[in-house]
Amino acid sequence: MLLSYKRFVRRVLGCAVMCGITACSTNYLPPATLHPSKTTDINDYNYLIGPGDSLNIFVWRNPEISGTFTVRPDGKITTSLVEDIEVSGKTPTELARNVEQILATYIKDPIVTVSVGGFVGPYSEQVRVIGQASDPRAINYRENMTLLDLMVEVGGLTQFADGNAAKLIRIVDGQQISYDLNIESLINSGQINQNVDLLPGDIIIIPEAWF
Repeated sequence: MLLSYKRFVRRVLGCAVMCGITACSTNYLPPATLHPSKTTDINDYNYLIGPGDSLNIFVWRNPEISGTFTVRPDGKITTSLVEDIEVSGKTPTELARNVEQILATYIKDPIVTVSVGGFVGPYSEQVRVIGQASDPRAINYRENMTLLDLMVEVGGLTQFADGNAAKLIRIVDGQQISYDLNIESLINSGQINQNVDLLPGDIIIIPEAWF
């Protein structure tokens, strides 16, 4: 028993030393760069193109350079005439005008239309739910989305959730702002006055209840 105890002590001390060495040599990464949404008003929402979206670019009277293109993870596409066109973060109309400017070098007076499929969008435009939701995940923002719409998407609260202690995190003018939410009152008691408008980039944090 004494031998076993000494071995146990050596093992604990060894782990403590190793932990100390690890702590001393740990390099901490800088915090993530904030990429706030361009949408600051629910009444002025425009869909922005993002990686994974499928773009149909139609050039009038030039079918040979028209086509469907998937936005790469770096936010760019490559067409038959031009490589590495930056498209992420632009509206379809903005992209159409940009492509017209680029193609004007090759063809006379190009007329371009852009339509989007897939609707993935940039991360800055997604709404995220973490914590005690039944299906926590990132969801593509849709015009006039509210907290109630979002909770329907994620299946409501778990039995362990403290919905009335939830927080909404939003980036405003480059600063992180926290708002209190009463999700449990909204869902379980039907207090519709607890429903709030959401904006692209919002993060909902739902903690676990203390029993």
